[in-house]
Amino acid sequence: MKKYILSLTACLFFISFINAQVDRSKRPVPAPAPTINLSTPQSFELDNGMKVMVVRNTKLPRVRIQLRLDNPLYASQDKAGVESLLAAMLGNGTTSISKEDFNEEVDFLGASINFGSQSGFASSLSKYFDRIFELFADAAKNPLLDGEEFQKEKDKLLEALKNNKKDVSTVSRQVSSALLYGKKHPKGEFATEETVQNITLADVKNYYENFFSPENAYLVVIGDVNFSKVEALAKAHFENWPKRNVLDVSYSDPTDVQYTQINFIDMPNAVQSELVVENIVNLKMSDPDYHAVLIANSILGGDFNSYLNMNLREDKGWTYGARSSTGAGKHVTSFYASTSVRNAVTDSAVVEMLHEIKNIRENLVENDKLALAKAKYTGNFVLALERPETIANYALNIEIQNLSKDFYENYLKKINAVTAEDVKRVANKYFLVNNARIVVTGKGSEVLEGLKKIDRGDGTMIPVKYFDIYGNEVEEPNYTIAMDPSVTIETVLNNYINAIGGKGKLNDVKSVFTTAGATMQGMQLGMEMKVTSDNKMSQAILMGGMPLQKTVFDGQTGYTMAQGQKMEFDEKQLADMKEGTGLFPELDPAKATLIGMDTVDGVTAYAVGYGDSKVSFYNAETGLKIKDENTQEVNGTPMKSSILYGDYKEVGGIQFPHTMTVSAGPQEIKFEVTDIKINEGVSEEDFK
Repeated sequence: MKKYILSLTACLFFISFINAQVDRSKRPVPAPAPTINLSTPQSFELDNGMKVMVVRNTKLPRVRIQLRLDNPLYASQDKAGVESLLAAMLGNGTTSISKEDFNEEVDFLGASINFGSQSGFASSLSKYFDRIFELFADAAKNPLLDGEEFQKEKDKLLEALKNNKKDVSTVSRQVSSALLYGKKHPKGEFATEETVQNITLADVKNYYENFFSPENAYLVVIGDVNFSKVEALAKAHFENWPKRNVLDVSYSDPTDVQYTQINFIDMPNAVQSELVVENIVNLKMSDPDYHAVLIANSILGGDFNSYLNMNLREDKGWTYGARSSTGAGKHVTSFYASTSVRNAVTDSAVVEMLHEIKNIRENLVENDKLALAKAKYTGNFVLALERPETIANYALNIEIQNLSKDFYENYLKKINAVTAEDVKRVANKYFLVNNARIVVTGKGSEVLEGLKKIDRGDGTMIPVKYFDIYGNEVEEPNYTIAMDPSVTIETVLNNYINAIGGKGKLNDVKSVFTTAGATMQGMQLGMEMKVTSDNKMSQAILMGGMPLQKTVFDGQTGYTMAQGQKMEFDEKQLADMKEGTGLFPELDPAKATLIGMDTVDGVTAYAVGYGDSKVSFYNAETGLKIKDENTQEVNGTPMKSSILYGDYKEVGGIQFPHTMTVSAGPQEIKFEVTDIKINEGVSEEDFK
């Protein structure tokens, strides 16, 4: 069955500054900051409060439109996800133009129009600007919010949320924010299947009425267009957009934990651990510390040559990247250091992350690293000025973040003025290693014991608290399941063989031809799989009756065919396929190892290893196989995939599973078997 996992997983994946030489003995003399002369966008304000900015640039005959709503923070709470549904529905027609006609005209003009729940974007050639502006305004003011489109987008969101429950990085991101800000804070809430089920079309319309309003809106037009034309178009198409009273709800500022603690989220399917070290930050762009924080964060984890990355990636080789970020803005933000590492080095990586944060807090940064960080910001700033949208973005920030008019003209001067002492000072103020949450999302049975032994530095251990994938505190998981010492590998495999029909029946099977179907994101998929007892396999994935992907193994060689391209198996793939023992690997106990006991969706099961990458799980009570799990490397990263088996039914005197739920990363497809043929419908031609 291992080959099933490999081929089905392939289907699922298919569908789904150069360093300068520095004399370290001398403090480098900083070059004078370049003189920055920023042009100012032409602007005006409509009677309804919308502010319009125009940046003319005639290098290309194109125009871009950006709409940004600077609204207060808002938590949807038991209807979290309503903003995502609104975003998905906006820009798909208007009350006077159907979705099909709207999208067809936009496509015909070679343009694009997209919306978020509080934003919008359009792009077109200059000669079609007038019409695209009109369509964009119509879609913003008069969106087509109908029941059919609502249900379609709601179903898509629910399917995505179902998949996200198994995606370790998504769970880490969501729960980290929920723990830091609180689940009732706008920055801490996230959509779940339960909250999305609560949402009605009326809720989406109410959200639009409450938040999509001109008084907090900024419209930015960039490109080959005259100011006078934009002014005329804005007055013609946006001035009649009525003001609304945008909801403004006050929320208590979140606070940090009193002591550093590990917050652990158990994800049994994790092959890597997601690590986050975080704390609350209250920092505005107008604050005196702002530029020093930029430099400090760059040195710690904001650049390839940062402390975190050079330690965890370049020195230890534990990760492909370790990063940090420190937010700044009108609302509460965070300091956030993160990485992904193998299960085996999870606790060590946490220790090293804390070490580097303490390092920048306790020691002055070296002169060359400080100079390099400043050079990076200078280079990026100067390069950004070559893009016309930069002028608009800077002007927007000055308005929204309440910055001084000369903020960006003095930007490089303030960057260059940052000292090593400044870096140490702000690191102690904003990187709160003694009041941090260390959020670890991973496989508890492999990483938890190591995490529980991490020393604070005073001989006591950092306490560990436990949370589920929704951010609710739970009891410590128990991974110890006692196994009867009399149980052997032969016991487990014989129980399975007897449960499905007996050795005699299985030995009579020379081939099995399975037909199944599934639905994924509204698409109907078919699967035809042929397997023989002498370890040959052919599998085809169909869409609309047409081959989408085909995988073939003739016992010695194999290939995958997709989109007309044939890809021969490499040595590792061939070795994995040859490890198989045909239809029923359980008939050859010499190739199996009894690992122990585990739970699969609450069911106690025996775990049996086949080779170094496959584990099968057998129900301890019924003997039936309930799961196959495979780990393989994809572009150097370990990826875990699995098949859950269920709904066993008798065919020809043998019990076969009639549902197979294939999971790879966050993606999941449930195949339902429609037909099984034993010793018929299979020939040698199927494996060529």
